[in-house]
Amino acid sequence: MRIAQERLEGSGALQFRQAGRIRQNPLPGPRDRKGHIVTVDIPLSLQSVVVATSEQVSCALGDEAAILNMKNSVYYGMNPVGTRVWNLLGEPRSIVQLRDTLLDEYEVEPSRCEQDLLQLLEKMRTEGLIEVRSAAAA
Repeated sequence: MRIAQERLEGSGALQFRQAGRIRQNPLPGPRDRKGHIVTVDIPLSLQSVVVATSEQVSCALGDEAAILNMKNSVYYGMNPVGTRVWNLLGEPRSIVQLRDTLLDEYEVEPSRCEQDLLQLLEKMRTEGLIEVRSAAAA
């Protein structure tokens, strides 16, 4: 079923909010389980496989979602399209699979969908909400 007026908006799909306390010295970037900074130098491609990290919890809020990054105490609000992407990230998927699912479910130009999806995933990666794997690691 296509949703006529729904539009995928990568920049508007993810909102950042501080949970509970003000972060005086923000982390310089996402970190692994041992506290080492994770490099995010590998550019995202359509063949990249992405999945939600285990260091977060999320819940549905109507047709939206809230995600709490337990490593930095920041929570994130997702609009309905961002929530759909987030739900798909529960299992490792290629960006092509994500894009194709969104194109089937929403009325959006393929190039716009791809651009906004890559932008959203890059933001999620920078915030430590997802991990990126090569296609071979899937």
